Amino acid sequence: MIDVLGSIALDLVMTCTTLPRVGETVLTDSYRLAPGGKGANQALAARRAGAEVRFVGSVGQDDFANRALTNLEAAGIGLDCVARTLAPTGCATVCVDAYGENQIVVASGANLLTRAEQMAGLGDAGDVLLLQLEISPEQNWQAIEFGGQAVKVLNAAPYAPIPAAALSALDVLIVNELEAEMLSENHGFGETAPVAIARAAAERFGLTCIVTLGAEGAVSWHAGGGYRAPALPLDAKDTVGAGDAFVGAYCAALADGHEHALCLRRAIVSGSLTCAFPGAQEGIPDALSIDGLLDEVAVETF
Repeated sequence: MIDVLGSIALDLVMTCTTLPRVGETVLTDSYRLAPGGKGANQALAARRAGAEVRFVGSVGQDDFANRALTNLEAAGIGLDCVARTLAPTGCATVCVDAYGENQIVVASGANLLTRAEQMAGLGDAGDVLLLQLEISPEQNWQAIEFGGQAVKVLNAAPYAPIPAAALSALDVLIVNELEAEMLSENHGFGETAPVAIARAAAERFGLTCIVTLGAEGAVSWHAGGGYRAPALPLDAKDTVGAGDAFVGAYCAALADGHEHALCLRRAIVSGSLTCAFPGAQEGIPDALSIDGLLDEVAVETF
C-alpha cells in the first residue's frame, strides 16, 4: 500500500505559442479544466503503475472538489482520508508553450488545511509513505514521525528548506536539478553537479537521493553507489506532470519490492510517456505501457 499525503487541485490549462513575460498578455484560443495537484498526480501515477493507493488530503465543499477527485475515484484510490473543508478546493493556472514548457501558479486553498493527523493509524511495515511540499511543510515533517514502519519518500517540490532531522528520517529524497541546487545550498554541501549533490545527500543523511534531469533522464545515489538513466527519446508535447509520473511509478515499483535500478527504469518510462500527452493526469501511463518500453531504458552504474 502507498499512502500519499499531499495536495489536490483543479487545473485551468491554457496552451499558447509563447509563455507570457512580466507585464505581457498572451492570447490563446481556449482552455480546459483538468484534475491536478502534485499529491493527486503522484497518487494516480502510482495506482496506474499497479500499486494499491490511499490518498490523504483536503478539498472544499464546492464543484471544483468533485471535478478534482474524478480521476482518483475512477482509478479505485482510497479516499476515506480526504477531508471536506470550508476553504475552496486548490486551483492552479497552467500555461504551456509550443515546446511543451510550462508556467504554473497555484492557489493552495484547502490544501493548507491538510494535517498529518489525517493519516493516523497508517504506515505499516512494507507500506510506502509518499510526501511532497504543496501542503504546509510542517505537516510533512510530522507525517514522517507518524509514518511508523513505512518506507518514507519525499519529493521536495516545490522546494522549501528541509530540516536535517527530517532528511535523516527519510528513505528516499527526489528532487529536480534546481531543487538539488537549493538543497546543496541549504545544507552546505558545496556541490553544484547533480551527481555530487545526490551523493552528498545520500552519505550525510543515509538515504537514496534521486535528481531528475528532464530530457536528460535522472541520476541517483544510495548505499550501493551511483546510477544514471536516460529519458526516452520522445517528442515532448507537454512536460506538466512528468515529474509526478516519475515519482508515482518509482514508488509503485518500490512498494512491489523491486531493487533500485528497476524502480528507476520504471520511473523514467512513466515520466517520459507522460510528456507525449497534454495535462498533468491525462497522459499518465498504466503498468502495461510501462512494461512495453522498459527494455528501452538502460541504467549505468558508477
